[in-house]
Amino acid sequence: MSKKIVILGAGISGLTTAYLLNKEGYDVTVLEKSNEVGGSMESVLENGYLFDRGPNSGLDTTPLIGQLVEELGLKDEIVYANKIGNKRYILRNNQLHPLPMNPPAFLKTKLFSGKAKLRLFAEPFMERSKEGYYQSIADFVNRRLGKEFLDYAINPFVAGVYAGNPEELSVKSAFPKLYALEEKYGGLIVGTIKSMRERKKRTEKSKQSARMFSFVNGMQILPKAIASSLGNKVINFADVKTIKKRDTTYKISYLIEGIQQEISCDILLSAIPAYCAAELFGSMDENLSKHMEQIYYPPVLVLLLVYEKAVIKQLLDGFGFLIPAKEGKSFLGAIWSSVLFPNRSEEGKAAFTIFAGGARNPEIGNLDKDVLFQNITKEFEGIMGITREPVFTTYRYWPKSIPQYNIGYIEHDKYFEEFENRNPGIIIGGNYRGGISVGDCIKNAELISKRIIQQINN
Repeated sequence: MSKKIVILGAGISGLTTAYLLNKEGYDVTVLEKSNEVGGSMESVLENGYLFDRGPNSGLDTTPLIGQLVEELGLKDEIVYANKIGNKRYILRNNQLHPLPMNPPAFLKTKLFSGKAKLRLFAEPFMERSKEGYYQSIADFVNRRLGKEFLDYAINPFVAGVYAGNPEELSVKSAFPKLYALEEKYGGLIVGTIKSMRERKKRTEKSKQSARMFSFVNGMQILPKAIASSLGNKVINFADVKTIKKRDTTYKISYLIEGIQQEISCDILLSAIPAYCAAELFGSMDENLSKHMEQIYYPPVLVLLLVYEKAVIKQLLDGFGFLIPAKEGKSFLGAIWSSVLFPNRSEEGKAAFTIFAGGARNPEIGNLDKDVLFQNITKEFEGIMGITREPVFTTYRYWPKSIPQYNIGYIEHDKYFEEFENRNPGIIIGGNYRGGISVGDCIKNAELISKRIIQQINN
């Protein structure tokens, strides 16, 4: 166990990997450029309102999440979403429609036309695609389920998860389980039924059935607790400048307050965004740098709006709503934050988290913020039937937000693997490999920690 492990980045991916390795007695150090840990997990208290600027919640899809909560002493901190959060709305013709979650609701809904409903019943008889993994989620869904289902279900869903465009996202890379239903079972409806039976035999939970969770003081509590347990093994303000290969080891040079530091390691895990890793690994492999630079991170604006409940006409009985591109609004959707987690606002008030920009509107960073906020607020208030101005507003702008698993991503992933094989001891991780959600990052951290242990012991 004398081998040294260095992890770049103290986001949830890097920290969880470090925690699992440290727990097994391995020598690990985490280098983090900023003064905070958590990466995009930012939780702040402003004017008495808790604002999660990045992920607002997670899904309990792996037993490791419960294990972390238990071992880190967070049992009194974790909170599960209000059950009414299972109800989700989609905007169509400026009206909110609940997304149907069962066959009877689907037959009754006004979200889809009769023609679209009949089209869905033809899905089991559609042939497999001949395009393989070079097809977008838009092409995949349009072929199997029809245009209307693409426009009013998948388009807003993709905007809500990836802040992306379905015409650009790879179905195999961004939605591998959906792609696998066709590959393995021949179709989505038949595949869903059969895979549900198979899942019951395993401990794995689907994202549809997993409980949504957060923490009393916001999502950042989890990475902060992990970092606290690691103590001085997490080094903040570490601005990594170079990585050099020396035989079978790697030397990392970094600055802390302008003073150069060095650390050598046998195993190096990169858990920083692709565009950051591209700069560091460019001197080792120019092609690797090019592949990393081609992974697109669109800008996203996250806006918190707080209103008096008395001025809201819309019944607050759900997770929130998503907006199809066809509706032509200034934002992508809204989470009814204080409905999901009541401690997000004080009694008599309601807090909402609005998302704008993404791959749908990448020029958002160039727009006049005052005009943009005015348009978003006016549209949101119109949809919700709100008759007064908000009592509090704040925002966070992310110039680069969620990595897009676009068509061609699989070629990037293949190259990452080839680079790792040519450079034993280097592992490329983070949310641009293996999934973007909190649950995916934690599951992948467990896989990576096992992989590192295997490398050390072989």
